[in-house]
Amino acid sequence: MTLYQRLISETQTEREYLLSAPMIVQCMEGSFCLDDYVAFLTQAYHHVKHTVPLLMNVGAKLTEEKEWLREAVAEYIEEELGHQEWILNDIQHCGFDKETARHSQPSAATELMVAYAYDMINRLNPLGFFGMVHVLEGTSIAMADAAADSIEQKLQLPKQAFSYLRSHGALDQEHVKFFQSLMAKIYDEHEQQVIIHAAKRFFVLYGDIFRTLNPQHGIAKAA
Repeated sequence: MTLYQRLISETQTEREYLLSAPMIVQCMEGSFCLDDYVAFLTQAYHHVKHTVPLLMNVGAKLTEEKEWLREAVAEYIEEELGHQEWILNDIQHCGFDKETARHSQPSAATELMVAYAYDMINRLNPLGFFGMVHVLEGTSIAMADAAADSIEQKLQLPKQAFSYLRSHGALDQEHVKFFQSLMAKIYDEHEQQVIIHAAKRFFVLYGDIFRTLNPQHGIAKAA
């Protein structure tokens, strides 16, 4: 069984914890409001803005024998540059002030997930970050386009309000193929276990962001 196959099979319980979050279920059922969507975008901004710094940190921590993986991290960085600004622009197109979102505080759950990502890289093992990659990109493929369709249909928002969701539904399909090819080169059992352990933790941490999400985690509508 490949590492990617192990990631799918051994994190099933934690993945179900994420996907069963009430906010995700309500989104798919069409039971949500504009404030819910903006609250989601605001928290997405607060963790996505750390993606490039985290990747840079991973690249710096990898050993020389993982040079092939450092090169892959450089590709990831190039792909992820500026995505937080896409989110802020989506917020603006929803009728909210993106600068207020930029300077708002993350929820406790978002802050904890980001903190664990840095801790994983700096204290435990930089390879653990790929557990986060698996969670975020795999979830995007499973949900992003469907969520965008549901939200757009109900709230009648302009297409410009969905650049983050729409791009990640399509973009992350290519990322996952790339991710699978990288994980296929991780043979060491200890390294595999580090990534699986991290993925389990990130499924729960990301799930907690959705489980604690409420309109108060968004921002006031622009005047």
